[in-house]
Amino acid sequence: MHILSRSHAWPILGPAQVRQLEPALQNLSATPLMQSAGMACAQLAMAVAPHARRIWVAAGPGNNGGDGLEAAVHLHQWGKEVVVSLIASPGSGPADAQAALERAQKAGVRIQNKVPDQWLQQMDARDLCIDALLGIGATRPLGADLRTCVQAMQNGWAPVLSIDVPTGLNPLSGQWLGGDSSHSADTLAVRADHTLCLIAVQAGLLMGHGRDACGQIWLDNLGYLHSEHSVPARAWLNTPYTTSPKPHASHKGSHGDVAVIGGEGMATQGMDMRGAAVLAATAALHAGAGRVILSLLSGQASDNAPPDVMQRKFKRLELEKLHVVCGCGGGSAVQSVLPEVLRRSAQLVLDADGLNAVADDNALQQALRQRATLQTALQPTVITPHPLEAARLLGCNTQQVQNDRLKAAQELAERYQCAVVLKGSGTVIAAPGRTLRINTTGNGRLAIGGTGDVLAGLVGARMAQGLNGFDAACVAVAQHGQVADDWPSGEGLTASRLAQKLV
Repeated sequence: MHILSRSHAWPILGPAQVRQLEPALQNLSATPLMQSAGMACAQLAMAVAPHARRIWVAAGPGNNGGDGLEAAVHLHQWGKEVVVSLIASPGSGPADAQAALERAQKAGVRIQNKVPDQWLQQMDARDLCIDALLGIGATRPLGADLRTCVQAMQNGWAPVLSIDVPTGLNPLSGQWLGGDSSHSADTLAVRADHTLCLIAVQAGLLMGHGRDACGQIWLDNLGYLHSEHSVPARAWLNTPYTTSPKPHASHKGSHGDVAVIGGEGMATQGMDMRGAAVLAATAALHAGAGRVILSLLSGQASDNAPPDVMQRKFKRLELEKLHVVCGCGGGSAVQSVLPEVLRRSAQLVLDADGLNAVADDNALQQALRQRATLQTALQPTVITPHPLEAARLLGCNTQQVQNDRLKAAQELAERYQCAVVLKGSGTVIAAPGRTLRINTTGNGRLAIGGTGDVLAGLVGARMAQGLNGFDAACVAVAQHGQVADDWPSGEGLTASRLAQKLV
């Protein structure tokens, strides 16, 4: 068992894949799998709450509840005062869970079918609650009994250890079960201090509300090794980007030319959006692109662009030789240049208003797909939508995208034949023929205007430095989030300062 490290590419499995693995893992040991899971939970409970006197186990009717019962047996035998609230009908549930109940009863564990309110009031921060209510099979809103248990955990002083997934969280999406993802503060769900993943990590812990609900993630693979089992990973954890010095013999032409096209002027719609394009250009510059060219759709030069950035009119750009970042602050003006950008650009990062224009125009959609036939580089296009832009491109709504971010990213990649960065909590990176990546760097500080423009410029710089679209997206997303994670706590993060911190 170990803490989930973001420095390693861990495989991410779905509930169906975990169930597919269970028979093979059971054959690896004479100990029943549920008993091994219960032992892992009990050991972690002792590690995170070594001075606990009271441990409350809230157990549901399925295998997750069986894991909790097995943990209760060990904790009881180790001298802890354990109470189990079993939220299940007598005789119901899987055979393994029924066997776990019998073992707990024979061991003398105190088991009841309700929340021990008075007993819980005696618990303090040294004690522990174990959430074993639902697990990876959860798909429906919580019933009254489960809600009572969750409310008790929320109101108590004791920290919470969830088994597999905090109750109330969708294990696939990281959204609340049956709830509106936009009202997280009003949602009744377990906010765990620790979550123990058994066999593999679920995607929902790494995206959406899962990143706030799961606390510290622990993993006990119970014998599962990706290299020794035939079940393919649904996704992989995105690994950090590490910088390396430029070779001494390199020159500015060795690191590619990035052209940023965007920045509609005040005259078009009464809003000056040149700053978005300047941010993307600044990011590409600081990330080490050999040369950066800014082409503003306003037709006017920017006084705020770094002096190192060249400014050039769109008609004078040699798109066939450039790594183009298009759409940042493009407004409606980007529509007039997109056909040429899609047809001629050697490599392309399409963001913001560029994506909105494509979503509204079937001809532009076809032009985007046709870029996959270019021979200049593998996956010569990266699109970087946030959930609303992704919904427009897919012809659905934002909630549908958020309910299955992995599916949405993969569908975008297949439909438009390009690499995709689906931004948000737990950014997903996809490309045709590649296994999805889920990124875990970054935090809420990035939820401000302009940080997406910075990311687009960073992706463009990495492509200019020789990476294909998918790999450039993976390293750029990881680095973008890591800079925010490393930001000094006493300093405000702005998009312009973020761009200047890139290397």
